[in-house]
Amino acid sequence: MTSTTPMEDAIRTKLKEALSPSHLEIHNDSALHSHHAPMAGSTSKETHFRVEITSEAFMKKMQPARHRMVYALLKEEMAQEGGIHALQLKTRTPEEEQRQKENEGGEVVAQASGP
Repeated sequence: MTSTTPMEDAIRTKLKEALSPSHLEIHNDSALHSHHAPMAGSTSKETHFRVEITSEAFMKKMQPARHRMVYALLKEEMAQEGGIHALQLKTRTPEEEQRQKENEGGEVVAQASGP
C-alpha cells in the first residue's frame, strides 16, 4: 500500500535515523499555504512543514548549526520538484526541553496560586 504522506514519512525516517530524537513532532502546514502565489499549480500536498526535534545530537551546537544539520539531512526533499518549500524548525537538547517544561509548569503554578 502506498503512503498518503510520503514526504512526511521521509522526513520522519531520516531524522529518526540520523538524530535519534527523544521527541519528534512533524506538522504538515501545507493546506494553510496552498493559496499563496508560489504554490499555484502545485499538486503536492506536502510542501510546508513545522518540525520540533529534541536530540542529544544538538548538544554544544548553536541554533544555526542545528538547523544546518537538519537541512543537510533533508536536502534531497528540499531540492526535488514539489518537495519541501518551507521548513520551520524548533531544535532542542533534552536539557533545554526539560527546562522549558519546568518553566511552563512553574508559570501554571504561579498563575494558579495568585489572588
